Amino acid sequence: MNKALFSFEIFPPKPDSSIDTISKVLKGLSVLLPDYISITYGTGEMSDGGSETLKLACKLKNEYKIEPLLHLTAIHNNRENIDRFLAEMKKNGLLNVLALRGDRHKDKPVSKDFLYASDLIKYIKTKGNFNIAAACCPEGHIESKNLEDDIKHLKIKVDAGAKHLNSQMCFDNEEFYRFLDRAKGVKIDVPIQAGIMPVVRAGQIERIITLSGVKFPGKFSRIIAKYADNPEALRDAGIAYAIEQIIDLLTSGIDGVHLYVMNNVEVAARITEAVKTFL
Repeated sequence: MNKALFSFEIFPPKPDSSIDTISKVLKGLSVLLPDYISITYGTGEMSDGGSETLKLACKLKNEYKIEPLLHLTAIHNNRENIDRFLAEMKKNGLLNVLALRGDRHKDKPVSKDFLYASDLIKYIKTKGNFNIAAACCPEGHIESKNLEDDIKHLKIKVDAGAKHLNSQMCFDNEEFYRFLDRAKGVKIDVPIQAGIMPVVRAGQIERIITLSGVKFPGKFSRIIAKYADNPEALRDAGIAYAIEQIIDLLTSGIDGVHLYVMNNVEVAARITEAVKTFL
């Protein structure tokens, strides 16, 4: 039986902050020995070639010996930006990239080169031996007509060259299992990691619903309702819920878990300690 992957997702410091501000996060996460750490980037960052994300990835790989997975988005990028970013990745021995459509921003022009993640995946594939991952949504993308249509588009991404999938955050394992069955039904046979976000602050909840449209099962909704005004209890309950989800997923033999840790080392450490014997 293959070992389940266990990875984290972080974001780089703001453009006006030093990369040193995240050194403590990198050090704290690296000792937890994840299989890799994925790194997002800010919407405007590609204008400077994604330099902060690249610096962070190099630091992660060279200083902390953890493989980075770098995000690249399609919808507001052009070939020149992508070429520059990929060239810098190659130069620094960085080969893992997560190709995304990206969020739409009304004040930014839509790309003439890449409209969908599949367009970007096809293009990256022509640029060398990159390990290309893509995203998936167990409950369907918030803009998709329905889950069936969304899975058809996911199949296009896999056929275009995506060799690995990371799921959007999901709070209901049964939804994830149903999604896996549907993916297998259209012959999507690449590894799929379940995305888990421990909700540790009440302020995260509205943002999660707005950005992703994911549903909260009754059990989780009751946690929110009971502890919304008790930050410490909500944090502990959110961590406990994530741990329970992860143990169930790993027991069911899934390919892995991708933990959205929001740069919170304490949360990542508590969850890793609780689930490490199941990995």
